[in-house]
Amino acid sequence: MMELDDSQLERYARHVVLPEIDEEGQLKLLGSRVLVIGAGGLGSPLLLYLAAAGVGHIGVVDDDVVDLSNLQRQVVHDTTRVGSPKVESARARLKEVNPEVVLEPHHTRLTPANALDLIGDYDLVADGSDNFATRYLVNDASYLAGRPLVSAAIMRFDGQLSVFRAHQGHGEDGKANPCYRCLFGEQPPGDPKQSCADVGVLGALAGAIGSLQAIEVVKELLGIGRSMSGRLMLYDALESSFRTVKVSADPDCPLCGENPRIRQLGDVDYGLAEAVCAAE
Repeated sequence: MMELDDSQLERYARHVVLPEIDEEGQLKLLGSRVLVIGAGGLGSPLLLYLAAAGVGHIGVVDDDVVDLSNLQRQVVHDTTRVGSPKVESARARLKEVNPEVVLEPHHTRLTPANALDLIGDYDLVADGSDNFATRYLVNDASYLAGRPLVSAAIMRFDGQLSVFRAHQGHGEDGKANPCYRCLFGEQPPGDPKQSCADVGVLGALAGAIGSLQAIEVVKELLGIGRSMSGRLMLYDALESSFRTVKVSADPDCPLCGENPRIRQLGDVDYGLAEAVCAAE
């Protein structure tokens, strides 16, 4: 049986003393593979905390470069990296945080042509994208690839977070696990122009929701605590309030319902040409 070496025991000491994690759980994290969609506002704290937690192999998909306007919330980047590909900027920063972790950059846009190959190479997907087209694509590809999805979104002063495991059938409560489509229905037509670039976002909100997203990723990887599958967490920063609502599987869902119509990604027109933003 593998064991943590002395350096690892020191680095991850605060995890190891947690009975829910301990040395066995930390070794499991070191052997895990997580794909992060977007190295932006949500991806930044998510990547930093996953690396610090010792998730051994992290992939990140983003085709954008660091812009000065990103730095108000995208804390994995800094001023010296303006103009650099975000995935390379993130790789350099994560190496500083934890040189044990492998950060695999995918400097590309997620599309129906590459989504299944990318997602299928990882244990879990964490989505921090900033447009409906990508969110629906990530949901569908995760379901078809049989991978759990930890999905988060932010806008203005509001954040939301949930876990989607519809591919696993029924949860611990005996009810079917919903997918993203069960919750939000059909994809909105065209580009509704409702992204952080259009309506703004509180910078620190990205840190709060991205950190919560990292917690759910760790929980899912280790199988600890209560999963957020079947629940949607809503955070209102102006009211300083959290609210959790139950989410049920939709038997008529075109992806995971009783009579699915989406059996491959080519069955859907995601409208990605109109999705001009890559990440929060």
